[in-house]
Amino acid sequence: MAVVLIDEDLSRSLAALLRQAGHTVEDVRDVGLRGASDTAVFAYAQATGATLITADKGFANMGLFPPGTHAGIIVSRIPDTLPTSVVNDEISAALGHLAGETLTGMLVVIELGRIRVRRPDTPS
Repeated sequence: MAVVLIDEDLSRSLAALLRQAGHTVEDVRDVGLRGASDTAVFAYAQATGATLITADKGFANMGLFPPGTHAGIIVSRIPDTLPTSVVNDEISAALGHLAGETLTGMLVVIELGRIRVRRPDTPS
């Protein structure tokens, strides 16, 4: 079960859905980070060992957040014009697909019906 931090650009209802699936979930709005900078949100996720779930495409920048250097980042690229339930279901399904894997160091990009995973480089 993953420990996740949900960014404020995603619905609060996502937390309830992920808790039902057995994940430990915090929402930035509930830990005093509403309106906080990306740097502050990222620092909190790292300090707590949580995988960050966000719709902020900036977190997919591997130059700033290289795989293997964080507790895991999941970026939703699902259009925000779709119903919240669709976004939540896609994110939940992606986490289910990744069940049993450690998310530490991974960059996961979720699109409709597609998951792209960038794992940390492993030494040869």
